[in-house]
Amino acid sequence: MKRIWGWVGVLGMSLVAGAQPVDPSTMTGKIMCGYQGWFRTPDDGFKLGWTHYAMQGRFEPGYSAIDIWPDVSELDADEKVATPFKHADGSTAYVFSSVNPKTVMRHFKWMEDCGVDGVYLQRFVGETKDKRRYPALQQVMANVRAGAEKHQRAWAMMYDLSGANETDLMTTVVADWKRLIDDDKICRDRMYLHHAGKPVVAVWGIGFNDHRKYTLRQCLELIRFLKDDPVYGGMTVMIGVPTYWRTLNRDALADPLLLECVRAADIISPWTVGRYGHAEGAQKYIRTVARDDLQWCAENKKAFLPVVFPGFSWHNLQKGRGHEATFNQTPRKKGAFLEAQLDGHLEIGATMIYQAMFDEVDEGTAVFKCSNNPPVGESRFLDMEGVPSDFYLRLIGKKSAVLRTSCSAVGEKRP
Repeated sequence: MKRIWGWVGVLGMSLVAGAQPVDPSTMTGKIMCGYQGWFRTPDDGFKLGWTHYAMQGRFEPGYSAIDIWPDVSELDADEKVATPFKHADGSTAYVFSSVNPKTVMRHFKWMEDCGVDGVYLQRFVGETKDKRRYPALQQVMANVRAGAEKHQRAWAMMYDLSGANETDLMTTVVADWKRLIDDDKICRDRMYLHHAGKPVVAVWGIGFNDHRKYTLRQCLELIRFLKDDPVYGGMTVMIGVPTYWRTLNRDALADPLLLECVRAADIISPWTVGRYGHAEGAQKYIRTVARDDLQWCAENKKAFLPVVFPGFSWHNLQKGRGHEATFNQTPRKKGAFLEAQLDGHLEIGATMIYQAMFDEVDEGTAVFKCSNNPPVGESRFLDMEGVPSDFYLRLIGKKSAVLRTSCSAVGEKRP
């Protein structure tokens, strides 16, 4: 069955009665999730197959790109997509497509129910110039805009530079951003995130030493365009950088130009997923690295946005690529791992946090509702260790309330 959805009808739904809206005017006091929105299914109308579900073009036992199974128990029949996978009782296992407005709207309802502030929508550079994939990319954005509006959650655009080539930053990204401003007018959305009086746009993937094709000089040029262009600039720019950006070692390029990029930006967010694997490692990182990052940012008048994650596993994904990866590489410990990170950053005085990720089932970092009853058979899947499927969303909402209260108290003491 072919399914194509628009935005206007979804956005036209009435606002949730009695909802406590998120204030989109500032990042301060918020925990924002990354939202991949990259899942496609063969019958969703866009002819992209099992995108981000399949491995080697197949999504069946023994061929899976995901390590944790989404909980679809609340989804209606027109949201659930049957797969060849089976549960222990022999019943069919279902997944979802991110292009379905009803499902994305449900995701934002979950955010509202649990007190999650909102999302950074991931926008991968390669898809913006792919004529086959671009329509689905736009549909997902429309879904996110509608969900944010109805459920009064903040949202902002995040460009992921992964896979970008030598010329993409000042051609592909700039052209796409101009379309988003001129045609889609995203920054006019009531719930579009602002900070320091300006709309926020994020650029992820600056300064990593993993042999990327684009250069730091091009990154700096893009940052300056987003900040200073007389028509398309005027943005608060958040950049995603390596864990060791400040010391220019380990996962970071040993190039002072990275620090020039940091000084040109406004919000600095070091990527820490996979950099430690247990609560003690997280706490050590926060004490010995993040605390100094926070101080550097304060001294240089930059906002510091640390990254936290609930656990990590990409066994199926790597197996499909011919590599070995430990199943359940970073155990969640029923939330203890994530809570240690959140509490640690709160203790050192972080004023904002980035939660990786809302829906990333590929690498087992998803915090949305996942299943305690995943399929069985040739492919292995994590479960939720017996905690309720909304456990992580509620944990994030709880810590967000603590962060918001803490920031308000500090603000009241300022002259």
